[in-house]
Amino acid sequence: MLKVTPIHTEMAGSMLVRVFENRRMLGEAAGREAAAAIRALLASKTTVRIIFAAAPSQNEFLAELAAAQDLDWSRITAFHMDEYLGLPEGSPQSFGSFLREALFDKVKPGRVHYINPAAELEAECERYGRLLAEAPIDIVCLGIGENGHLAFNDPPVADFHDPRLVKAVTLDAACRTQQVNDGCFASLEEVPQQALTLTIPVLLSAKWLFCMVPGPTKRGAVTRTLHESVSTACPSTILRSHGDCRLFVDTDSFGAVVR
Repeated sequence: MLKVTPIHTEMAGSMLVRVFENRRMLGEAAGREAAAAIRALLASKTTVRIIFAAAPSQNEFLAELAAAQDLDWSRITAFHMDEYLGLPEGSPQSFGSFLREALFDKVKPGRVHYINPAAELEAECERYGRLLAEAPIDIVCLGIGENGHLAFNDPPVADFHDPRLVKAVTLDAACRTQQVNDGCFASLEEVPQQALTLTIPVLLSAKWLFCMVPGPTKRGAVTRTLHESVSTACPSTILRSHGDCRLFVDTDSFGAVVR
């Protein structure tokens, strides 16, 4: 297996940023690195707890992770970080359905905890929050939204000190437009207006964050993440304060690299 080498590396606060030629190379590098981290954790822990994002930006990463050798998925507990409200049951746009098809059905984790969007909202937030709080989260695999959101913590509802673990939110227009840009929905009218999301403190509580952000539509968000002041106006800026966040970008999302 050939090593995938970044064409540029830099630090943004405490965050390691690596730029790859294209999204395929980005996904391969991130998948291999995440697999190595999981192996290291499995060598010292009985169970590893991982939160996954569901989005087209994660496709290459999830494919590489699914193909990784010598990972004992039976000792991995998996969560997903957000879910739409109001979709028909079994909808392909459901984030649970996306992750089931892209990863979980292929690797068969020992436990998968799905958010249930059909349940009573407050009860479901409490139930999923209890599952998250049973033990520390080891790894979060995430992306960044076009508006800088983390999970569905859009700027209007993002809170770096949120006391909740899971909450119901109303999605802002930029977030809903992204879902159309990503090809997940044919029109803005089809995109649900509400969702359940893990909060930012939960995401930041993990030992390791692997953040994959390819594509030209994410260039503005990546630039803001790296250079704006840390604030909920661009929630992803908080990633620069995490002790071990690794940001994987390509030349489309990062911009030209002077060599």
